[in-house]
Amino acid sequence: MSDQLKIKLSIADRVYPLTINPSQEEGLRLATKKIEEMIKRFEKSYAVRDKQDVLAMCALQFAAQVEQKQIDKTNDKQETEDKLEALNQLLQEHLS
Repeated sequence: MSDQLKIKLSIADRVYPLTINPSQEEGLRLATKKIEEMIKRFEKSYAVRDKQDVLAMCALQFAAQVEQKQIDKTNDKQETEDKLEALNQLLQEHLS
């Protein structure tokens, strides 16, 4: 555990101490920055009763982005497979 790094991240006015692999630090700090920016946007745009509401909306937005990327990836894979199959069919016809 000696190669672990102890960091503190501040999200929604709370500090979260974490013990992480050094390779995770940049990603966690960038994610924290994005969350903080999103919190500010939500607080400016909507009447917010408390931080929990804002954090729930942030979580929903991030989860939706992950899900949409997975959907897009699946669609891209299917499109690629369809094109390869069509190309294979053309080659088979040409070679016959």
